[in-house]
Amino acid sequence: MEPAQPADRVPADRTPPDGQPPADVPAGEPAATDPTPPPAAAPGRSERSPAVSGKSERSPKDMAISLLVLLVPIALLLAFYRGFLGGDQATTVDPAPAIEQARSANVFPVSQPQGLGAEWKTVSARYQTVEGGANLRLGYLTPEGRGVQLLQSSVPADRLLPAELTSQGQPQGPTELAGRTWQLYTARGNQQALVLLEPTRTMIIVGDARDNELRELAGSLR
Repeated sequence: MEPAQPADRVPADRTPPDGQPPADVPAGEPAATDPTPPPAAAPGRSERSPAVSGKSERSPKDMAISLLVLLVPIALLLAFYRGFLGGDQATTVDPAPAIEQARSANVFPVSQPQGLGAEWKTVSARYQTVEGGANLRLGYLTPEGRGVQLLQSSVPADRLLPAELTSQGQPQGPTELAGRTWQLYTARGNQQALVLLEPTRTMIIVGDARDNELRELAGSLR
């Protein structure tokens, strides 16, 4: 049993003074009736402003300016390539070594153009032995910018013509050029050809050049 307390003992007053926490509440801990409101929640992603959530769309004007910035250097490089490096000019070759090789082989008589204008460009030249004979091929770019090939060969004509003009190549009639009788032939695609048949050599001038340019080349051969 607890010892009896004096009858005149007054219980301790637990009511704190104004503005003070109760005596039995540990220091540093808020009272149960703390009126401080909870902190506000951070705004969700959906509540963010458009300026924070992403970049604004580019206008058509901005896109046009960006495209122009890309095209200007390309145009400058193209102008430099054409103006200073000769980008539009055909690469020319010296036909003399191939012609000399064909003459040294002495398989067939060799002719070459004489007196053609400077607008005619030699773009290829090759001599090679093939089955049944040998070929000398000289490729030209005409003044009108078209391609034409001069072939001199010792391969028999009945094998050479189908190979060069296709099996659909057909004679269209004779024509006199510089004292020689050439035959006008059809060829592959939109090409046409002039053919000169000789005992030890066949000459073919073929390409997409106009008829007058084919005739000019044939008439210059010496």
